Amino acid sequence: MKAIILMFDSLNRHMLEQYADTFVDAPNFARLAARSTRFDNFYAGSMPCMPARRELHTGRYNFLHRSWGPLEPFDDSMPQMLRDAGVHTHLASDHPHYWEDGGATYHTRYTTWEFFRGQEGDPWKGHVADPSEADGQIARMQRQDRINRTHMPTEAEHSQTRTVDAGVEFIDTNAAADNWLLQLELFDPHEPFFTHQHYKDRYPHDYDGPEFDWPAYRKVTEARQQVDHARCEYAALVSMCDRSLGRVLDAMDEHDLWDDTLLIVNTDHGFLLGEHGWWAKSVQPWFNELVHLPMFMWDPRTGDRGGSRADLAQTIDIAPTVLRWFGLEPTEDMQGHDLATQNGHDSALFGIHGGHVNVTDGRYVYMRAAADRSNSPLEEYTLMPTHMRARFSVAELADWQPCDPLPFTKGIRAMRIPAAPTWMNPWQHGTLLFDLRDDPVQAHPLRDDALELRMMRLLARRMHDSHAPRSQFERLGLPFDSEPGEQHLLVAAQAERATAVAEPLDDLETSQVLRTPVLELLAIDGARPVFEELTPGLTTTELIAIPSGATLLDLAASALITATDLKELTQRLDALTGKRR
Repeated sequence: MKAIILMFDSLNRHMLEQYADTFVDAPNFARLAARSTRFDNFYAGSMPCMPARRELHTGRYNFLHRSWGPLEPFDDSMPQMLRDAGVHTHLASDHPHYWEDGGATYHTRYTTWEFFRGQEGDPWKGHVADPSEADGQIARMQRQDRINRTHMPTEAEHSQTRTVDAGVEFIDTNAAADNWLLQLELFDPHEPFFTHQHYKDRYPHDYDGPEFDWPAYRKVTEARQQVDHARCEYAALVSMCDRSLGRVLDAMDEHDLWDDTLLIVNTDHGFLLGEHGWWAKSVQPWFNELVHLPMFMWDPRTGDRGGSRADLAQTIDIAPTVLRWFGLEPTEDMQGHDLATQNGHDSALFGIHGGHVNVTDGRYVYMRAAADRSNSPLEEYTLMPTHMRARFSVAELADWQPCDPLPFTKGIRAMRIPAAPTWMNPWQHGTLLFDLRDDPVQAHPLRDDALELRMMRLLARRMHDSHAPRSQFERLGLPFDSEPGEQHLLVAAQAERATAVAEPLDDLETSQVLRTPVLELLAIDGARPVFEELTPGLTTTELIAIPSGATLLDLAASALITATDLKELTQRLDALTGKRR
């Protein structure tokens, strides 16, 4: 028995013709669809990148207990279980987050592994003086990315290509052997959207603006032409990913692997390219473009190909499916099930630690925000106190307490640590409810108390099923020891703010005030009362967590200021400063 998992990062299903009307050229996905089963209701669970990979290993949600972090000592790891049972597991990837503090325990679960450097500002090649140093994490990553690209002048040298080379080499070397799993994991089409010119040439368009293939995690403030350019850059990278998919399919054809090889092609989440007025992910509600994922599976046990499945499935189902394929049983802590032998779930839970907690029954989706601005209490449960790129600080660890063993921690007492505040706050977006059948693009939030009550109770049940801590219920304004009632509804109470925050940032007048750091604006005589009138609480809460150089436009792009308040603030401050131009 053999298995191949080909995993992309940030692959949008609405850019594939199997799911939507699209301009993207991806013929190998059509070829894949003809040889496999397409899942039409496949959802993400824990997000973003490493939380999704933790699900891939463990078959259970983790976002209710933990932010971005390593595999825990009590986690079941599907690749390790296979390795321990005599199945050779191999990881080939160019995903840079495996090299960081928050991903350091994943690759060592495999029998063998190899990595290829250079993606997304990976600190790879050292150029000390050229180009000049940059201030801030994002600027430093962008500088490093420019350096890295100079070391990939051809497609053959691109890290995606080298990763696929390694995966195909593994297949060529081991095609005649038995009992192996290849996880071929590509960072693309994650931003930045770096491809070589012949892929860009597939998407001709008029554009004379700045280089723009790395959108920030914020609201769209760019002109339509620039947005369209970014979409074309993304499409070019999807076409490159499609070629990589084709190379894997070619290898399966060449070695006649279809009779005894499980093939799964998936992604961790999507990426907003201007939809809902937003770029990227994580900082806004988890709209369907981000969580409703493309997923294809060829399973020789069923022999199903060329068709589709409509039942609800999620990333948590991959580990049990692969284990059962190799004759192993999933552990009791795994929440997913074997996609070949069981029907889908009655509902799917998804979210990010500290963000909305979301549930869908396949038709409706309920996005529960925090009950108040504090977005608290929020806790981390871990024995591996690291963030994405750093260890927990001494200050963060000062107040940790041992908690009683959780049902999935194998009797171990984990550390309970108050979560550090971040700029991301679901409260500002409000609690949302959508009908995915009648409003698939989620343009019209519902206000239906009876429906919210049903979905709220479903959410609470799924949270209890996942052993969510009491603090998560408190943060969301839900009772822990009883069933939620009408007094716990939030959609109507938060609707006005949700509508205001969702307003896109367009038709803004040009003003120097927009691009002046807020801390400088607050120093202007008469400015602070204007802020306190229009944005009460901003000067004493969110400003604590934002960069010192953040401007009004930055705050609005992060939804800390509504478009309406931004326009009013700009006019009032312009009147104080006379700086309109």
